[in-house]
Amino acid sequence: MRITAFVDNSATVHQVAVDTDGSRQSLGVPPKASGPGSGVNGGEFLMLALATCYCNDLYREARRLGIPLDAVQVEASADFPGVGLAATDIRYRASVRSSAAQDDIARLLAETDAVAEVHNTLRAGCAVTFEQR
Repeated sequence: MRITAFVDNSATVHQVAVDTDGSRQSLGVPPKASGPGSGVNGGEFLMLALATCYCNDLYREARRLGIPLDAVQVEASADFPGVGLAATDIRYRASVRSSAAQDDIARLLAETDAVAEVHNTLRAGCAVTFEQR
């Protein structure tokens, strides 16, 4: 699966979209109110990526394990200490509403943490390559 994100920003346009294997979706992200750029910054999107990944993966893994889920809540946070510096103290927490036994829920939460792709990408570290257009 190939995922690509797009931002097109100028004085008159702010468009954001994502594409997964040729399926493109526009996202409603506002322009920055105080000047050029996006109204949502990359750190915010990174935390949203963690929260969204774990949320979606919880539903996927619950289906695989036969655990019913009524609701999922995920919160991700990090400290960004300054310009050009990597995030620190990246954490997330989640809770689910389910009729399943507590042991099953604990297993679901742990197994999902082990397979969450965005989390594992950050945990492993990876090269990021700039390609000038």
